[in-house]
This record gives sequence, C-alpha cells and structure tokens, in this order.
Amino acid sequence: MNQLVGERISIATFKAQTTRHRIMGIVNTDDMQIVFSDTPGVLKPNYKLQESMLAFSESALQDADVLLYVTDVVEDPEKNMDFLEKVQRMEIPVILLINKIDELKDTEALGDIVDRWHQLLPNAEILPISAKNKFGTDMLLKRIKELLPESPAYFDKDQLTDKPARFFVSEIIREKILLYYDKEIPYSVEVRVERFKETERNIHINAIIYVERDSQKGIIIGHQGVALKKVSTEARKALEKFFQKSIYLETFVKVDKDWRSSDRELDAFGYNPE
Repeated sequence: MNQLVGERISIATFKAQTTRHRIMGIVNTDDMQIVFSDTPGVLKPNYKLQESMLAFSESALQDADVLLYVTDVVEDPEKNMDFLEKVQRMEIPVILLINKIDELKDTEALGDIVDRWHQLLPNAEILPISAKNKFGTDMLLKRIKELLPESPAYFDKDQLTDKPARFFVSEIIREKILLYYDKEIPYSVEVRVERFKETERNIHINAIIYVERDSQKGIIIGHQGVALKKVSTEARKALEKFFQKSIYLETFVKVDKDWRSSDRELDAFGYNPE
C-alpha cells in the first residue's frame, strides 16, 4: 500500500503480524479516488487480539469494490483455506498479487506458483509484483482504475489516510520494537500516546509502551535503560521524517497483564471493529 499511495502509511518489517489494524491509504487523481484498505495478514487466532486482527481482514470482504489478495513466493497457498473459501465465493473482482518475485532465481518457479494459485482461485486475475522494486505496481494501478465503479469521492482530495497523527506515532514506536527485540517481546507490546502537543516548529510526545509481564518490562528497558533509549532514538528520527518537524519524545514502560486477551483493553487500544 505504501508504494501505491506514495506515502509511508503502514509500518513494514520482516516479521509476521506487523500490521494489526485496518488502515486506509487514499490515492487522488483528477478523475479518480482509490481508497486502499490495508488489513492484517490472515491467521488462525490464538488469543483475542488475533481474533480482532482476523475480524479486520474479514471486514475487507464486506465492503470492497475490488479485492487485492496479497501473497508472496514462499507462502503455502493452502495455509488459510477457511479464508480462501470466502474469497472464492466473492462476486467482486479479485486480483491475486504474488509479491517478492525479486527473490526468485528462475521464472519456472514463478510459473509453478501461479499454477497452484490459479487452481485455488480460478476466477482471480494473477499479477506477479515486487513492491520493494516497484515492479508491476503501475500496471496494478491501471487495472484497479479499470475495475472501479463510478461513485462520488468518499474523502477530501488532500486526505491521505483515515488515521489520526497519534496512531502513526504509536505504530512507528511499535515498528522499532519489532525490529530491535526478539521472540515474543514485540507481540506482547502495545503503544499508547498520552500527550501529543504540536507547535509550528515541533511536536512534544509522551508515549507509554505496555507489556504483559515484569520480565518483559526489564527487557524493553534494558541494562541502564540502553535498549529503551535506542528504540526511542530510532523512533524519534522516523517521526521527524514522517511529520517534517522536530520531535521531543519521552517513552515510559508499564505492565498491563494479559491485555491481548482483555476485551476492555482491546477496546481501549482500538482493536475491536465496529
């Protein structure tokens, strides 16, 4: 979506389950408005947070004019058959995007992947792409334009997303945690922005990093606070690039036991779809 919108709307890392929310990215031209809805990856949920993530993904099936099903060259096509069966029954156009084709060493392998997906989704258009290298993205935009129905614009011409500034602060901090911590730590973390005060030249931000265990809090902070300082520094640099302003960022770590399984906490963090 970042490549298609032309702005860094969704955080991206090499780890699974990076995207947790449904995020809209808006492309405006003289004669067209495309509203992309980026959802979490499809998974079999093990706790309430993942149930909410799957609900975000399934909600995209209900109101889309065109469905882009994004896979890659290593994913097992039959991994998410329950979800695929829902896609098979859809009456709107489906475009299957096989991403990361730059990682393939021969075209024969790509042909085999296309054949497997064609058997599972015979009515889908299949388009190999490399989002990283912008290969196939222009062709995809052209095809989407051909498939979109005529309609009034849903959003203002200068709007890029439906999310507020605080959302991107929390996402960028969480992205750095995904990148710099191993194993379960990133998946036990949520970020809430307590203070966001913007002036003409700078933004003052206070953010709380929530974890589920005291031991996780110690790992996030690190010896003499070194780990937390590194995350905060990298997040501040990314936020300055995102907002094009000087950022003053303070981060704190708190324990909120089992927040991933609490309906009340998930509501507070904005995870339960309306």
